[in-house]
Amino acid sequence: MPEAKPNRGLGRGLSALMADADLIPNDKPAQRQTLPIEKITANSEQPRRSFAPELLQELADSLRSRGVLQPLIVRPHPKDPGLYQIVAGERRWRAAQMAQLHEVPVIVRDLNDTEVLEVAIIENIQRADLNAIEEAMAYRQLMERFGHTQERLGEALNKSRSHIANLMRLLTLPEQVQGWVRDGKLTAGHARAVITAKDPTDLARKVIDRNLSVRETENLARGNADPAPKVRPIPDEKDADTRALEADLSAQLKMRVSINHSGMDGGQVVVTYRDLEQLDRLCQLLASEA
Repeated sequence: MPEAKPNRGLGRGLSALMADADLIPNDKPAQRQTLPIEKITANSEQPRRSFAPELLQELADSLRSRGVLQPLIVRPHPKDPGLYQIVAGERRWRAAQMAQLHEVPVIVRDLNDTEVLEVAIIENIQRADLNAIEEAMAYRQLMERFGHTQERLGEALNKSRSHIANLMRLLTLPEQVQGWVRDGKLTAGHARAVITAKDPTDLARKVIDRNLSVRETENLARGNADPAPKVRPIPDEKDADTRALEADLSAQLKMRVSINHSGMDGGQVVVTYRDLEQLDRLCQLLASEA
């Protein structure tokens, strides 16, 4: 794969690539079609390498009953005529195979190798389940491989420059602490707080063991008194069908969706939006279904 030149600017422009990742038509209308699953291959340059087997199985169960709601983005395979290579949506493709589906919906785009990698990274950033370390590493890839600045990424991805800068600071943490963030044992707020500690690993371990708040963590990082240990509450477990439905709705809306059942008395569906633009899009979607 040819290497991109530093500070080269973005071929068709980051906004056009964002359109591909968002499934929004750009220079040509996005035509949705179906392809036999055996005509589609994975991309070896896909930045996401690990797919949790249990989460794939949950998604496969959901696809088996509901089908694939969000189409994959593919391109004509650069080396094998008649085949198509995945640009975005490999997790859905893998789960569809597990569900023994014969066809999947796709949108075909004509992208070069560099654009394919950029779209794949952008799609990963937009995932609802992305942890802070994964998001920071995606920003670093876009900056180091394609010469983007924090300001330019912030404008294109509708995020503040400080948000990107704060996340990228997490990559200076020891590997063990980064691993705890990946595993969900530490939040991004806790991780930012331990950066300034003399021993970030030791403080992070205390945060996990004692279930400390971000404010308590910040106080400890500044050398203030050690708070008394607290009892960690045991969270309620959600069943596999609920988690699969949350994943489907999150993928459709591109916002985090949480479903909380209350037995026979109903429950709540909570949609978390990032900014007013996302709120406006959500309102439009709800109005169109009214």
